[in-house]
Amino acid sequence: QVQLEESGGGLVQPGGSLRLSCAGPGRTFSTWAVGWFRQAPGKEREFVACIAWSGGNIHYTDSVKGRFTISRDNVKHAVYLQMNSLKFEDTAVYYCAAVSGGAATTEDMYEYWGQGTQVTVSS
Repeated sequence: QVQLEESGGGLVQPGGSLRLSCAGPGRTFSTWAVGWFRQAPGKEREFVACIAWSGGNIHYTDSVKGRFTISRDNVKHAVYLQMNSLKFEDTAVYYCAAVSGGAATTEDMYEYWGQGTQVTVSS
């Protein structure tokens, strides 16, 4: 069973930055589109950002545009989410997901998921 692994979460003050990483199973991962989703306490999981295998077709949810940047390194088989100017409302468990098809903004399009990493924005 394919398992993705997120890392980089933690506690940060408002206005701070974190960089999340998503690692996948070798070269195959570099041919998959990847999305980041998050789930805040008491809320449904929501889309954050996605990127195609080529590094193109990037999309963000409106609330993170201009603050978050998704990127990938297909040599290292990793996808990153650089999060700047973090706000209280960014607090959530962040999940990466992958699919062998194109990048998508809906979670039901994704085949493989990680266990999540906690991001807490607090003063």
